[in-house]
Parts: sequence; C-alpha cells; structure tokens
Amino acid sequence: MESLWAPWRMVYLENSCTSNCIFCEIPSTQQDEKNFVLYRGKSVFILMNLYPYNPGHIMIAPYRHLDDLKKLSAEEQLDLIQEAARSTSLLRQTMNPDGFNIGMNQGKAAGAAVEDHLHLHIVPRWNGDTNFMPIVASTKVIPEGLTATYRKLASVFRETQQ
Repeated sequence: MESLWAPWRMVYLENSCTSNCIFCEIPSTQQDEKNFVLYRGKSVFILMNLYPYNPGHIMIAPYRHLDDLKKLSAEEQLDLIQEAARSTSLLRQTMNPDGFNIGMNQGKAAGAAVEDHLHLHIVPRWNGDTNFMPIVASTKVIPEGLTATYRKLASVFRETQQ
C-alpha cells in the first residue's frame, strides 16, 4: 500500500478533539483573513472550509449556537437561504463551476463533524472534477491553495455586501 503525505490534516484531527465550537469562536475574533471569513451578516456569517471538498467550498453558519433548523428564528432562516442564493451567484461569477452541492448534516449519524452548531455547506462542482484519484487512491486533489481562493472570493463577497 502506498501512502500520500498530508501533514496539514493533523491540525484538523487535533482540533476536532477540542470541546470549543469553531462556529462560535471564529466570529468572536476580528481575524477574518486568518479564519477565511468572507462575510458577516446580521444573523449569519460565511467562511471557507479549511478542509474543502473542492476549491471554493464555503459554509454559512448562524451566530447563535443551535443544533436544529427548527430552532432558527424566521429572520435567521431567511438570512441563511438568502446568503446561500447570493453565495452560489458569487461563486458562479468568480469560479465558474458547472453546479453545486448544497447541504447540511444534522447530527453525527448524518455526518456532521460539528454536530451542535448548524452550518450549511456550498461546494462548487465542475464536470469531471471526480477523477481516478478518489476512486483508486481514496484521495481528493485540490488544485488551488486556500489563501489564493480566499483572496479571489473575499473581494467579491465584500463588494456585494447588502
């Protein structure tokens, strides 16, 4: 068996064992570039996923620490879906994907890594972005660095703030 060296994953593995909620901690800082925060709204914020499935993989999370959609206020629900619509438009304009996966995992059984704080994933997809690597090597190749993607997206998200 061959191994693929991915030392940056250790940070994720070590941090996933902490009891702190990243979706509560990140917005309380003013380090948007360091934390890849693209937008701060009234009730939700948008940030890039540090371990993306594809370039431009973002997440939208409410500021309030909630574990179920039904606990969101009507304003939070509206803000979440409006930002999802705006985000797909901005991602389409900036990264030119062929489609999107948009989803939310509620609970550990559903695959939620952070199960007690809701967050919506938006993953840009391109025709042919699944190749032999995930099938043969169980490995995904991300062709662009997070910082480069952040700089590309941050200016567009800031320019179009509502």
